[in-house]
Amino acid sequence: MTRARALKEIIRARAAKTGERYTTARRHVLKDLTAKTTPPAVSKGGLSDAKAREKTGHGLDHWFDVLDRFGGAGKGHTALARHLFDDHSVPGWHSQGITVAYERARGVRAVNQRCDGEYEVSVSKVVTGRTPDVMKAITDARQRRRWTKDVDANLLKALTTGIAGSGSRKVVVRPDGLGRFRYKWGETTVQFYLTPKPADKVSVVVTNSKLADGAMVEARRAQWRAAVTALAQTLSRA
Repeated sequence: MTRARALKEIIRARAAKTGERYTTARRHVLKDLTAKTTPPAVSKGGLSDAKAREKTGHGLDHWFDVLDRFGGAGKGHTALARHLFDDHSVPGWHSQGITVAYERARGVRAVNQRCDGEYEVSVSKVVTGRTPDVMKAITDARQRRRWTKDVDANLLKALTTGIAGSGSRKVVVRPDGLGRFRYKWGETTVQFYLTPKPADKVSVVVTNSKLADGAMVEARRAQWRAAVTALAQTLSRA
């Protein structure tokens, strides 16, 4: 019996036993065979399998299957991360990490690089406050002046324009405390993800995507680190 025929027999047997359709049984059989012959999924720079299980209750194989069924890497990083965030309640930072791990596991993304060849960088910081208050500190002009005195002028201009401009996506703060906001900075895209933490803390993750090259990655990393640190210091004194 050839390998292909033997695989079909296994799939048919599962379908007969479970009542699943052939395509569904095939997906489960192939997943089980892959799990037996490969180590747990992990990707440098993305979320590890152990951390995914700790933070979401599922390993990377589960989330990779979710993203495969959603449409795979062809959907693009933003759509994949938003699918995990919006439809599966995966916190912003972890939805980003799982997406990065997925893209690298599928061979479509290098370090700091998107599957379309463009680059991106993410910066995170845990700050004091609740999600609505932290989001207001970012989006309200009066409160923003409290922490942006020494922030890079180009970053601040883009943030101010992005908040007021028609090209930005509406600020969202969900009942469970998850928040997001997206806007354009020139040819690049900036996304804020806010995730509540215990003791009135919030994880702020800023992802700046569609960067031109590695040099731009490092420049934006420095700018965003300084900005997010300034935000955290101001909120800690509030």
